[in-house]
Amino acid sequence: MKITIPELSLIVLIGASGSGKSTFARKHFQPFEVLSSDFCRGLVSNNENNQAVSKDAFELLHFITAKRLAAAKLTVIDATNVQMEDRKHLLQMARQYHCFAIAIVLDLPEELCHERNQQRSDRQFGPHVVRRHTQMLRRSLRGLEKEGFRYVYTLNSLEAIESIEIERQPLWNNLKHEHGPFDIIGDIHGCCDELEALLQQLGYEKGRGAGEQGSRGEELSAPSWDYPTYHHPEGRRAVFLGDLVDRGPRILDTVKLVRNMVNAGTAFCVPGNHENKLLRKLRGKNVRVNHGLEQTLAEIEALPDEVREPFTKELQKFLDSLISHYLLDEGRLVVAHAGMKQEMQGRGSGGVREFALYGESTGEIDEFGLPVRYNWAGEYRGEAIVVYGHTPVPEAEWLNNTIDIDTGCVFGGKLTALRYPEKELVSVPAARTYCEPVKPLVQNTVTRTSQQELDDVLHIDDVLGKRIINTQLKNNITIREENAIAALEVMSRFAANPKWLIYLPPTMSPVETSQASGFLEHPTQAFAYYQNPGITEVVCEEKHMGSRAVLVVCRDLAAAEKRFGVVNEGIGICYTRTGRRFFDNPALETELLARVNAALSQSGFWEEFQTDWVCLDCELMPWSAKAQGLLREQYAPVGVASRVALNDAVSLLQQASDRGVEISSQLNHYQQRAEMAQQYVTAYRRYCWTVTDISQLKLAPFHILATEKAVHVDKDHRWHMEQIAKICQSDPALLLATGYKVIDLTDPSSQAEGVHWWEKLTAAGGEGMVVKPMQFIVKGSRGILQPAVKCRGQEYLRIIYGPEYSTPENLLRLRQRGLSHKRSLAMREFALGVEALERFVTHAPLRRVHECVFGILALESEPVDPRL
Repeated sequence: MKITIPELSLIVLIGASGSGKSTFARKHFQPFEVLSSDFCRGLVSNNENNQAVSKDAFELLHFITAKRLAAAKLTVIDATNVQMEDRKHLLQMARQYHCFAIAIVLDLPEELCHERNQQRSDRQFGPHVVRRHTQMLRRSLRGLEKEGFRYVYTLNSLEAIESIEIERQPLWNNLKHEHGPFDIIGDIHGCCDELEALLQQLGYEKGRGAGEQGSRGEELSAPSWDYPTYHHPEGRRAVFLGDLVDRGPRILDTVKLVRNMVNAGTAFCVPGNHENKLLRKLRGKNVRVNHGLEQTLAEIEALPDEVREPFTKELQKFLDSLISHYLLDEGRLVVAHAGMKQEMQGRGSGGVREFALYGESTGEIDEFGLPVRYNWAGEYRGEAIVVYGHTPVPEAEWLNNTIDIDTGCVFGGKLTALRYPEKELVSVPAARTYCEPVKPLVQNTVTRTSQQELDDVLHIDDVLGKRIINTQLKNNITIREENAIAALEVMSRFAANPKWLIYLPPTMSPVETSQASGFLEHPTQAFAYYQNPGITEVVCEEKHMGSRAVLVVCRDLAAAEKRFGVVNEGIGICYTRTGRRFFDNPALETELLARVNAALSQSGFWEEFQTDWVCLDCELMPWSAKAQGLLREQYAPVGVASRVALNDAVSLLQQASDRGVEISSQLNHYQQRAEMAQQYVTAYRRYCWTVTDISQLKLAPFHILATEKAVHVDKDHRWHMEQIAKICQSDPALLLATGYKVIDLTDPSSQAEGVHWWEKLTAAGGEGMVVKPMQFIVKGSRGILQPAVKCRGQEYLRIIYGPEYSTPENLLRLRQRGLSHKRSLAMREFALGVEALERFVTHAPLRRVHECVFGILALESEPVDPRL
């Protein structure tokens, strides 16, 4: 005997003690699929037979069952389950999680069960226990289906139990093995002219008609269904979202076209609420003939007598075969007429079908007498794309990875298709208004999209707690709960409008520690880091002593509102690497953005990149423009105190020496310390000057991070430098093109040239240089390599490590610094930054972009030596 069970089921084993339920479960199911009440007793009391803990044991069993069903895992309950009260809670969970409840009853003779128990040392109880179980079981048998079990299988002999074979069957909505590409078409409502035009625009061709064979050998249609069958020469398939019938001028032609494509294997179709109502009418149910159903029935009635009956039977058969929704492309795509919540996807129940057909309403009625739809898409957090229709909208637009493509063709709008995986919308306008809508299709006059309106409020649950973020460059980046709390403090109190924050720059690791005399960092180690994994070319970029700044610049106010969803906040923003506005003076920021915008316009940037916005990674100078507090509270006090104290000490020691006291070693030591203190002050003063207006600022962009439809990490660093140089030429008073040098790592002389260039930069007071592989992203055997390493000059490091860092004993100690955590942090933040840009460019919801940005900010609170 073979039992076929759906792949997602709650299987309840029912039988007296000793009937062999545990043996049956072990034989036919995986260990993790079986939840045993005895095992749960053991978990809570170390004794599987301790009946005193049954309440706690079953609470545990029900808890685990709920978690497994929520995760769409088949679950087997191994307990006696002979009482209705025991089964009631299990059936409630099956309904709650939209899975099939299946009862497998092991109804063996009472004597056999008792004999088995006697053979087990842990089951020494009287025959009355088995007798009671058997009596309760047999009283329950007739009512199991009424209780709510979808299937009941009763095995009443050892032979039946031994010969049983269990086969798992995929749910009918499981088409995960179908990978597309697909063309998903919204509500048609009998607008066959527009449907044919849309199919032709999508590249479909007319094929066979009545009496010919489909791709699986079946006859496509009887003469009453004679209609061309469309197919795509590249193997694309159409997916129809239901509501084929009612209201339009060619209802039956539409049904014929769709049904023939489905039979031919060139299309899939899910039912709409109008098909459901028509099917009930064809079955003889008492339904109200309105909302266009009268037109469908009139077309059927107009068929010749000899055609009408067979046509109606075939129509009923076709409508009855339609599945509520489909999961396609490994579950990455869900199609349903009215949408599908995440927790319902890929499940089978009356509730799932009801939602797929009608969606969900609030119970209220609007001013047009229509039910107010509950905005399930606004709360959707699923990974799968959900494409649906049902509710007419003027324009199809994305909302939380869902899209409604019913653009009201029958009401004079248009018929829309979504090409998947391309996510391209293709539409054909309606030839005319075939049916006046109860609720007018009003064009949205607001520039912002529904997604941007929804993104006005971000939910704290999307960022709090321990989180694991998957990115294209690095899997499973963990954000710890305590770091998320620290980031929330910064983001909620100090950060700019999150709608602007599409990227935060990563931290950068220094080079490996140099062993060369007098040096803590040297280019040789930077070149070696990239040469070892086989990289042959790097670019060395001058490291400006400024503050990291991210600029988002839009072409105009309309572009800022349209793309970023911000209103009355100017054409862009300049913010720091922690997401705070760079300038306390709004007028200065406005002037800076206007100057950069003008340079972009003058250089032809907008036209060349076909964009209305750009995100730039920059250094903004002077350093003192943002670090005044650091200068006043840390660097200047150290400089003043050390110079005053050491100069006084040298003066006193010199007086003593002049009197003939032998203190030459002490004098020499303090003179060296005084000289280092002076070098310290000189070092940080190079990067400070007064800023009263924009003429005293310098902006040095070094990455064109993203524009519309593109994240430019696929371009090499030479491209970035060349493109930025063009922009800088349009405003050299403000914009500074970063100096750079390309080094061939296979040529020692080229490496020597790079070292000499670094020495020249640092000797002139420069901070140093950043060494990057020529390609923006490089993957090694263990994942991505560091996107850049910084090599700082000797005098700049004096600012970082203190005036006397360069003494031999201090250098010896500093060479023990560890870089592994810093490098790990840099790679994780880099991966998150690129992921944030990719998500923004592909119009992901702000919460998905913000997840990565927030993650970078959270990682910044990890304990890492800030001097690295």
